[in-house]
Amino acid sequence: MKNINRVIFASGSGTSRSPMAAAIFHATEHKRPIVCEARGLVVQFPEPLNQKAEAILISNGIELKDYSSKQLTDADFSDTTLVITMEETQRQKILSEYEKGTEENTRLLNELVGDELEVMDPYGGSVQTYGLCYEVLKASIEKLMRVLEA
Repeated sequence: MKNINRVIFASGSGTSRSPMAAAIFHATEHKRPIVCEARGLVVQFPEPLNQKAEAILISNGIELKDYSSKQLTDADFSDTTLVITMEETQRQKILSEYEKGTEENTRLLNELVGDELEVMDPYGGSVQTYGLCYEVLKASIEKLMRVLEA
């Protein structure tokens, strides 16, 4: 996947998992420059990062300043962009609703990195639930870096 120079994490409202994933991606060592962004699949209006997600990121030494959710659009897709979802239902939504979304450029994070389970949605859960989500994302993104270098 050496031709990929942009990664977009896409999930739900774009206020928890996708910005956490993008922040972890930025905080993880890269062998080559890759732009990373977060998008939501249902963004009625821009919203800030979920407070529990923000607390977990800060407690792990990651600060995401001035974040505001953005809707995924067809303009986000290109030959060198990989859109990564947290759940198969999100991937299927992109494949059915976005003209430029394809099986090749829209992938499920756990399948891409060889994990068994999808990244669970922490929404409505405790801070500990968000912490568990962070740990799963961190481990998956470390594996993702190896996949992107292959």
